[in-house]
Amino acid sequence: MSGFLDNYGVSDAKREKSFKRIILGSVSLAVLAVAGYYYWHDFHEKRQISRMLAFLEQRNYDDAYRLWGCDPAQPCRDYNMKKFMEDWGPASPHPDASKFRVRRSRSCNSGVIQILQYAPGDEVLLYVDRKQRLIAFSPFEYCVDSAGRNTKLLDIFFR
Repeated sequence: MSGFLDNYGVSDAKREKSFKRIILGSVSLAVLAVAGYYYWHDFHEKRQISRMLAFLEQRNYDDAYRLWGCDPAQPCRDYNMKKFMEDWGPASPHPDASKFRVRRSRSCNSGVIQILQYAPGDEVLLYVDRKQRLIAFSPFEYCVDSAGRNTKLLDIFFR
C-alpha cells in the first residue's frame, strides 16, 4: 500500500517546471532582442565616424574626405578639400584625431548625431545620414523635426 500515493502531484510539478522554463526563456529572449536592437541599431553610422577618425589618425585625408560624400578630384561645392583640411588637417584646431572620444551619441529618425570631445569644452558635432551614410556637421546637439523642434523628450534632460 506504500506505492499508492507515491506519484501523486509528480505530473503537476513537471508541468509547472516546464511552464517556468518556457516563461523564463521567453523573457530572456525578449530582453536579448531589445538589447541587441539598441546595440546594433546605429552600428553602421557609428562605424562611419570611427572609420573617419581612423583615416585622420593615419593622415589619410582623401579617404576621410570621401566619407563626407566628396572626392578630392571633384570636391563638394560648399565643403572643398581646403576647408576640410582647415577643419581636420595637421594645421587645424584638432590635429591629433586619436584624442577624440565620443561623448554622446543620439539616434534620430534619419541619422545619428555623435558628439566628439577633443578636450573639455571643445566638442565637434557630427551627423551621419542613415540612407547614404555620409558624414556632415550637425547644427544641433539633439534630434529635430522639420520645424526645428526637439523630437526626443529625454534629450532635454540628458545633454
